[in-house]
Amino acid sequence: MRQLSRSLIVAAVPFTLISIGTAQAAEVELPRTMAWTAYGTNSSGYAQAVAIGNMLQNHYGTSVRILPGDNDVSRMTPLKQGRVDLCACGIASYYGAEGVMMFADRDWGPQPIRVITTSTASFGLSLAVAGDLDVETPADLAGKRIAYIRGDDALNKGTEAYLAFGGLTWDDVERVDYPGYARSFDGIIAGDVDASFTTTVTPPAQQLASSPRGISWPVLDPDDAEGWERMLAVAPYFQPHEVTAGAGNVSADNPVPSASYPYPIVVANQDLDDKVAYGLIKALQENYDDYKDAAPGAVGYAFEYQDLTWVLPFHDAVVEYYKEIGEWTDAMQAHQDELIERQELLLETWDGFLADAPEDEEEFREAWMQARAQALSDAGFDPVFE
Repeated sequence: MRQLSRSLIVAAVPFTLISIGTAQAAEVELPRTMAWTAYGTNSSGYAQAVAIGNMLQNHYGTSVRILPGDNDVSRMTPLKQGRVDLCACGIASYYGAEGVMMFADRDWGPQPIRVITTSTASFGLSLAVAGDLDVETPADLAGKRIAYIRGDDALNKGTEAYLAFGGLTWDDVERVDYPGYARSFDGIIAGDVDASFTTTVTPPAQQLASSPRGISWPVLDPDDAEGWERMLAVAPYFQPHEVTAGAGNVSADNPVPSASYPYPIVVANQDLDDKVAYGLIKALQENYDDYKDAAPGAVGYAFEYQDLTWVLPFHDAVVEYYKEIGEWTDAMQAHQDELIERQELLLETWDGFLADAPEDEEEFREAWMQARAQALSDAGFDPVFE
């Protein structure tokens, strides 16, 4: 089996390409205005989008309108409808490309998503564990009370992946359901639950660290090949990551071997104009110094932090840019081709499935997931989501 290596209204604006009279800008053609969706206005993702927008305005005269969305669907709907150019999304962009979880729905299905760029910064994504439990690795979570956030597939999938690293499943822990993410941290502080999935720098984690229980972060040994194999089988988008920013005493001087995945993931539809996609990645890389310190986490857009063999395909024009600068290999192209083949198979399977799909919502979801898994398996791909 092939395993991959690891309500918004936008005014219509004429697509007028511009060029600035500098040598650099002559190679970058961008529309006078662009629209992006992003996380809420208090998020680092929104701040990064604003910083990038300021850079594009200053260098190329391109005005970027940032539209905040409260959840994954509200951020991705305008992209699906062609009302925005880009989404500074989270890992839901991967779920959308795969047509799973909240996207295993009649109104969605697999989406033809392409990556422009990603940001991987100093924080990690991990299970925050009460510091009074002496949990050192995910295996130590056996028998502990673990938060399950109703309606938040991404957080729960992250928890499942961490458990898998330790050779555990939900059956090996006590699942405690919460209606929201913040409430789960209130539960840890109150002694009602022991761990919840989060980023290492989030305010709830800071609050837990300041509480009588304190906080700890499970160590993921980068040399534990079996642990990583189990984790990636559940959530292939995770990457080994040395976390140097986090609640508690996590710092550059006291790093934690852990895991992360990019945030934001700047994605477009497959049919985004090649000139725009090329202009964006070129502008982002060549003007990195102009925005890297303008928002928390913006340093993560540096080339050195780009994973060119990740779980989502790049836009063709982005690939051309990496070829031009000599950073694209035959192995990367083979990986890219495989990702596109997988996505095309998913889209074809979805189109065929809709013809005789069940009317009932739950039956529809179950039948789609079965059809999806069968098609991927028959073609030699790992379905990942069963």
